[in-house]
Amino acid sequence: MSDERLLIQCASCGATNRVPRQKIDQGLPAICGRCRARLLIHGKPMEVTDATFAASVERSPLPVVVDLWAPWCGPCRMIAPILEELAAKMVGRVRFSKVNVDENPATAARFDVRSIPTLLVLKEGREIDRIVGVHPKEEIESRLKHVANLP
Repeated sequence: MSDERLLIQCASCGATNRVPRQKIDQGLPAICGRCRARLLIHGKPMEVTDATFAASVERSPLPVVVDLWAPWCGPCRMIAPILEELAAKMVGRVRFSKVNVDENPATAARFDVRSIPTLLVLKEGREIDRIVGVHPKEEIESRLKHVANLP
């Protein structure tokens, strides 16, 4: 059995909790060690805005994939299911988020995003990789494993 531990941030108090992967795989509830609130296991990308970007992405203890997209963008809609699959597969090891560039232009401008979809991979608040356009799931997963030092 694997004793891999996932890092899950508490939505109530912000504490980072180490939760055994086996517990998550069995569907057992995870509880925050500080405030005793139930931990939300994000198996889907979270919506992030210009206002919440710092707290949700830059301060994350995990590497974060930021999907910069727009509702009218066909390629963005093509890559969304791939990112949902990867988010579910990498829960507790990589966090996935989505930023609608039409509603949140400051984040797109800050990272000089010129075309969408653009995937930014941030670790400790710094950009460590950028994937522009639609790519196969295997390629995205491979790049994430490489840059985020995942097994």
